[in-house]
Amino acid sequence: MAQIRSINISPALINTACAWASSYDQLKALYSSPFTGAVTTRTSTLKGYNESSSCGVVFTSSSTSSLNSYGYSPRPLSAYLGWVKEIVSETISSSNGKPLPVKPFIISITACSTEELKSMIGLIQDLRATPTFASLIAIELNTSCPNVSSTSPSGYVPDSIRPLLQTLAEAHMRDKSLTIGLKLPPYTFRGQFDAMISLLREFNYEDGDTGRQNCFAFLTCTNTLGNSLLFPDQVTEAMTIPEAKIAPDFAVPTVTGGLAGEAIHALSLGNVYTFRRHLDDEDDGLRGISIIGVGGVTSPAALSRMTKAGASVVGVATLLGKEGVKAFEILSAQI
Repeated sequence: MAQIRSINISPALINTACAWASSYDQLKALYSSPFTGAVTTRTSTLKGYNESSSCGVVFTSSSTSSLNSYGYSPRPLSAYLGWVKEIVSETISSSNGKPLPVKPFIISITACSTEELKSMIGLIQDLRATPTFASLIAIELNTSCPNVSSTSPSGYVPDSIRPLLQTLAEAHMRDKSLTIGLKLPPYTFRGQFDAMISLLREFNYEDGDTGRQNCFAFLTCTNTLGNSLLFPDQVTEAMTIPEAKIAPDFAVPTVTGGLAGEAIHALSLGNVYTFRRHLDDEDDGLRGISIIGVGGVTSPAALSRMTKAGASVVGVATLLGKEGVKAFEILSAQI
């Protein structure tokens, strides 16, 4: 079990924002699994992302790894909030008055402007205004998708997301029960970690009841590793990729994409460990930030390594894509 501000995640095992959390049916299946403690939606924008027909994912033959060329969800935020409301309401109504665990949802979002982000926060807060949902909804700002051609992952340039973080921080200060986190790209050198820690430090504040706090409750480390390439002889299966009309000599039509699964496990562990160490070296505000560890969690042993590295909650994507919701039962075998 993990308590991240107002959100209780039990067991401390979740899916991450990925293509396998795109639809109502997928979210419902994730929610219904007794082995998930919370459900993360696929990253949405206010009006929906214009998804290319060349998007898709392949799985490697040498390990449980994947390469995907997906961007954000083509479905708008309002669709996900409607599905979340329906899933939770159905769960409560089917309990026949008996106590029934109701899982939280992490709503993964991204925005290009503060005005767009304010509108998205408003929609989420409208749902949280209902008492049932107040402690069941968290926000995750995705700063790290490598497959959006119009821009590079903003998490690599922390200063560039300061206005968005300020907007989120203002929302938290108006409602301190609002749990907010950031999904980060994989970092590879000390300066990247230092820059993010320095930015987060700006959002510390004094709370009379709980002492020094930070507006951000968690970091999700890490998203996929961009600009990665696989050839057809390296993969065993492809999912949701249409007939390749672009670059047919490569595993995905876009040639490069985001690498995930076992291939980035060591890097992801290093990110979790380094952030946990740096946060613990800071004041109480930053020490209170939790880490959701993601990347190559394809076995119970890998899950254990993530927790040893410093993750309070462990997230899964590639194994979910390969095995379906059964992935969480596989990972829970030795918990």
